[in-house]
Amino acid sequence: MMDSGEETMGSVLGNGRRALAEEVPVGYKRTEVGVIPENWQVEGVSEFGSIVTGGTPSTLVRQYWNGHHPWVTPTDISSARDIYLSDRSITDTGLSSIRRLPPDTVLVTCIASIGKNAILRVLGGCNQQINAVVPNNQHCADYLYYVFENAKSYLLGNAGITATPILSKALFRNLIFPVPPLPEQRAIAEALSDVDELLAALEALIAKKRAVKQAAIQQLLTGKSRLPGFSKDEDWGVLELRELCTHIVDGTHYTPKYVPYGIPFYSVENVTADDFTDVKYISESEHNLLIRRCNPQRGDILLTRIGSLGDTKLIDWDVNASIYVSLALLKLGKCADPEYIYHYTKSFQFTWEVESRSLVNAIPKKINMGDIGAIPIRIPPTESEQRAIANILSDMDAEIAALERRRDKTRAVKQSMMQQLLSGRVRLVEPEALTKTTT
Repeated sequence: MMDSGEETMGSVLGNGRRALAEEVPVGYKRTEVGVIPENWQVEGVSEFGSIVTGGTPSTLVRQYWNGHHPWVTPTDISSARDIYLSDRSITDTGLSSIRRLPPDTVLVTCIASIGKNAILRVLGGCNQQINAVVPNNQHCADYLYYVFENAKSYLLGNAGITATPILSKALFRNLIFPVPPLPEQRAIAEALSDVDELLAALEALIAKKRAVKQAAIQQLLTGKSRLPGFSKDEDWGVLELRELCTHIVDGTHYTPKYVPYGIPFYSVENVTADDFTDVKYISESEHNLLIRRCNPQRGDILLTRIGSLGDTKLIDWDVNASIYVSLALLKLGKCADPEYIYHYTKSFQFTWEVESRSLVNAIPKKINMGDIGAIPIRIPPTESEQRAIANILSDMDAEIAALERRRDKTRAVKQSMMQQLLSGRVRLVEPEALTKTTT
């Protein structure tokens, strides 16, 4: 097996000049897509099999629709590899009015959102925004799926330059890729499929943990379930948010002058994306003016109030930043545990209160500061019970975050595997084994 190189599959496809300066190892050859194994070929998509552009049966003919065959559009193609069902289905009659696609047809979107791909696992059809590849007997559908998944930027870069990017059938069929013999295609597809199965299992587990946490929120934050050690005879209170806060204030109402580096300036996008590294910056002098009225500190909560409503972030780090008017800053008093209030903002009750108090006709959406302060919060009678509930929910968050890190690491491993396996830099089947298989 050849050691992993630093060059990615994308750069192999798009950087022939650099490939010319690359040293060719024994058992490899130089080609127009870079250095590949000697027993691999450079092939155009047209050599993979039949290239079909989809079609749409007449929507006026009832006999064409609501049948047993999927009719795939780009919205049906998500992160899942295999398609068995679609939002709309067609009948045998409808399928006969367009080009029918056999099972294991590889689908690649070719208009607007270019490069989304999947495998149609059953007899069906697709619309005109998809180029379909019906593999011949020398090509593995699963392998071709990973080839296209790894080549999204290559596909987009070859699209026609129009108001709406289009990768026409003529352009698509002439794109070239390195292709191994069929047994090695299958081995590569199997290895990548194993990683996809692990990713799917992680996604399912994360979804389950999130559902469990949401159920816990509904039970613990409403007082329906009380934790051991806390008296059921002590009733919970309901206080308005302004009664729990020392200050509720929004950020600056004017757009500051941004600078290349300086003090971070947060807006709605930072809270909704939960990303406080990709930020704009303002000068320290301007920041010092802004924090006289609105000074974010550890233990405060940021709440989105314009555009996106009710998303929150607990500031659990030592912060030195200013915020825009689209964010509200909640400074909690001593009787309210910040983590408890933060978790409460993730409940259905809080979300509903924000939405119901927003300005109906405002574009973009908006909730006024006074209406934020009037939101009712159910709260345990003691700070110790608040803290106990917050600890349980925070532990759930930590477990979910650990699973998300594992998922993201697995995705990175898969990306590296695709770059190495689809370029032939790492071999799963030795050339000698391929010779024995074909003889």
